[in-house]
Parts: sequence; structure tokens; C-alpha cells
Amino acid sequence: MTATTPEPAAPAPAPAAPRPPRAAASLVVIRDAPVGLEVLLLLRAERGDHNSSAWVFPGGIVDTGDRHSHHLTEGDDAAVSVQLGVGEGGLDYQVAALRECFEECGLLFAVGPGGEPIPPAAVAELQSWRGPLHRGERTLVEFCEHGRLRLGVDQFAYLSHWLTPAGRPKRFDTRFFIAAAPAGQVVAHDETEIVAHQWLRPAVALAQVDTMRLMTPTRATLQALAQFDSATAAMAWARGQRNVPRIQPRLAIGAQGVRPVTPDEYAYAEIGRLDPQGRGDACYDIQPGVAVRLSPRLIRVTANNGSVMTGPGTNTYLIGGGPRNEWAVVDPGPHDASHVEDVLAAAPGAIRWIFATHTHIDHSPATVMLQARTGAAVHGRIAAHPERQDHTFAPERILEDGERIALNDETTLRAIHTPGHASNHLCYLLEEEKTLLTGDHVMQSSTVVINPPDGDMTAYIASLRALARDLGDALEWLAPGHGFLMDGPKEAFERIVRHRLKREAKVVSALGTLGALGASPSTLLGMVYDDVPQRMHPVALRSLLAHLHKLRDDGVACEEEGRWALAAGVAASA
Repeated sequence: MTATTPEPAAPAPAPAAPRPPRAAASLVVIRDAPVGLEVLLLLRAERGDHNSSAWVFPGGIVDTGDRHSHHLTEGDDAAVSVQLGVGEGGLDYQVAALRECFEECGLLFAVGPGGEPIPPAAVAELQSWRGPLHRGERTLVEFCEHGRLRLGVDQFAYLSHWLTPAGRPKRFDTRFFIAAAPAGQVVAHDETEIVAHQWLRPAVALAQVDTMRLMTPTRATLQALAQFDSATAAMAWARGQRNVPRIQPRLAIGAQGVRPVTPDEYAYAEIGRLDPQGRGDACYDIQPGVAVRLSPRLIRVTANNGSVMTGPGTNTYLIGGGPRNEWAVVDPGPHDASHVEDVLAAAPGAIRWIFATHTHIDHSPATVMLQARTGAAVHGRIAAHPERQDHTFAPERILEDGERIALNDETTLRAIHTPGHASNHLCYLLEEEKTLLTGDHVMQSSTVVINPPDGDMTAYIASLRALARDLGDALEWLAPGHGFLMDGPKEAFERIVRHRLKREAKVVSALGTLGALGASPSTLLGMVYDDVPQRMHPVALRSLLAHLHKLRDDGVACEEEGRWALAAGVAASA
């Protein structure tokens, strides 16, 4: 090697493998009080981690020594392990929850050698063991032998399973249990890890979220318990649970900064797709005008027209790329020049095609402005009825069901005619990504309005069933006209059908109650949509009419002079 020849660079060290989450257990202690069900909350000391200064339930790490205490319980490790979904060591979690509860707040779930309750005075004498147990100076086995105790884990019910989000420096795989507080015992926090405690009704604690720092599992648990008035009812509910799911929040950023997002939030599935490593840079808010890169060939820009009808706003999608870097726009959006500018700015290349899912005024009116700026060819269909439609929409190409449009060698759209919400409604299948752009056929945060005469409930349900039958198993994602990406497409189709048929059954029940004289739609509205806020009743009335028209077409209902009743044969058998 000559002096001028650089030596090869040393290979970069491989990134350290993330540590597996540590097994942990927590115990939710509840009691009956004159004001109702109360929950014990402990305030953690400031330790410089994300649990510091948070109000939590008693709990901590599962120690190796917890397994040595199995013989001091009446529990069956095999049965508990099956319930917790672990191969073995299920009792470890219950023992850890019991031990941590005693160490942190002095409550002891135990009985005497014959199963008799431990007198509160005897528990008070055992408080001196808390520190040595916490420091590992004495073992739980020694403690039980000294006090002639049996561990009362049979008093626990399995409540929930939480896994710390990926991306946190410290991660825990935590099993939560619940138990009624031992009679006569007094809480005394340890003044080390725990610096305060409170017994609070769940609703009261939740009302103080601005001043009480509650971790995500704590808040979710309080929300679940807020529905119960007594410890007995809460315990019965917990013991009746089957197949407790593991809940793993995902870190994301938005208006409230970085925070965990739980599976019941609309953004959850999309965050997992965009940020599988848990960096926390995906967004849990829909931000109007901000382009979101969903994949190399799919971009979303949301219009600033959020409302009770449009949710966070209408989504415009850019699809394309490829060697020529050409793009299509699906649903240009409302007549809003600033939104058109946002779409143009988000397009990585020339816009060559415009597609509309349907011609309601929040989806297609921007077509005219966008076409004037780009010269793009317009595709779509014309509605059968002119009411509430965008009359400026003039497609150069009327799309038929099943037409395939190759945007480039790697990007293909298939048009699928899905009448129901609108007679001209189309969904677009992005074949290479198994993603269906649903327009308003499937909405994320609300039920789609079916507004006759262009809206047709029979057609809507049939379209949903056809998608579930023909595409459901092959699809992976839905890209709705309002909201985030959705996973579980087939389940979404089937869930909407069930909801519509359940609503239809309420219509039939209401007609049966009212009898042969029937009723006007406005009278039926309060009976059929009694679970919907009254401010939404004018909108709900449209879908009620669609249900009535379907029942008439099915021979179940009939109309005379604006009054609806069950058809004669149906009424006789009702």
C-alpha cells in the first residue's frame, strides 16, 4: 500500500438492538365509598423519566424472585399463564403486582395459613418489611414465613395488557390486575418512589387531567371504570372479560406535541404504516394544506373545509411518479383556490389526470381551477339526479365499472362503480398497493349520509357487500375521502352493513309500534335516531328516507300521503 492510498474506512458499528420490554405488573385497587366507586392513585417521585410526577396505580418490574413464591399462593400457574397468553410464569405477574402494592402503599393482599383474613393490626406490624423487600434485602418467601401468610392473588382479576410504545428509552410489557381494597387496611405511601396518594372517583380524576399527570394506560383504565358504581360491579366486569388484547400505543406528533396514540384513535393504523420504528414523526392530526407522503406513489393533501359533515376536511390524493414523474389527482376538492395551490405545491411532477369519486360540492368543484392550471384530462361520471351536485364538473372521459388506467408501468388505477351515497360514485383501486380510495363510500369518523333521490340505500348496501366479496380479502388499506388511512378493509365494509341493517331494524320496529295509521318521517325520526344528537337530526332525516325507500322496494313498508306504515302482510305477522 503506497503512502497516497487511503486505508479502507472501518465498518460502521451496527446499531444496537433495541432492548426487549421488561415484564411488569400493576394493580388497580378499588373500593366502595359514599360517593361511589373510588380508585387508588399514587404520585410517583420525580426521577427524570417519562413516568416521573405521574399519578399511577401500584406496580413495577417482575423480579426473578417472584417465581419462587408460587407455592405461597392458591393460584395455578398453568391456568394463569393461559389467561395472560404466556408460556409459563403467569403467576409471576400476579405476585409482582401484590408485592409492589405492599412495598409502595402498604396494602397487603394475603390470608392466614388456613385462609382466614389477616387482621389490620397484624398488617400494620408487618409494615417494617416494606423497605427491605424493596431493596432486595429480604425475600417475599421470608416475609410470608415470618407472618405465616398465604398470598391472596386469587382476589385479583386480569384487567388489561399494555406495551410501551416503540421509541421509548425504557419499555415495559405490563399486565394490569384489579382488586377490591382489603378491609380495614390503611394506605401509607413509601415516601421514596411514591410521594402522595389519593382515593378518587374515576370521573373526578379524569376531570383533573390538566393538573394531574395521567399516563395513557392510567387514563384508559379510569375511563373504563367510570361506568361502574360499585367495586362488585367492576370486579364482575373484569372477571367476565375474555381474550384481553395487548394494547401498544404509538408515538406521534401533533398539536399537543409528541404523545402516545392508542388503537381506538383514528390515526393509529396510519402511524404504524408511516413510522414502524416509533420515531414519533408521524402526525395524529389532519393538518389542512400539509402534504403527507403515504408511500412513494401516494400523497394526501387535505382541504381546509372541516365541518360536522366533512370531518377534518376533504382529502385530495396525488398518485403517480414513475420514470416520467407524472401524477394524477383524485378528488380535487371544494372550490377553494388556496387548496388548489396546496395541491400544485405538493405534486412532485406534472399533473396529467384528474379523477373524481363523485360530484358533491366538497369533492369535485376544484376540478375547473386545477384543469385550467395543468391541462389535465378529467375522468369521472355524471350523477343521475342534479340535486346537491357540482354542475361545473365536465368529464372528458366517462369511466365504466372495472376500467383500468395505467399511470405508469408501476402504478395502475381501477375504477369501481359504487353507487349508493351518490349514483355516480366511484372508488379507485391502487392495485400495486392494495389500497382503495373510497371517496365518501367509506368515511372514517362518521356515518355516510344517503340522500334520496340520488342516494340509494339498497344500492349502497349492495355496493359494500360487493366490495367485501370481490376485494375484501385482497385489500390492505382504505384511503377515505375524509380522515386517515384505514386498515381492515373487509371488516370496515361488513361493519357498515351491520350498522345499516341495525338501523333498518329500528325503522321496522318503530313502524310496528305505530301501527296501521303509520307516521310521517319526522315522527319516526325521534324513534329511529334516538341515539343521535338532535342537532344532527336534519341530516339523519335524509338517511331515514333512504331506509324507508329501501323498505318500500323490499315490500316491507308502504307510503300513503306522506305517512309510512308496515305493508299489510308484514304488519299481520309483526
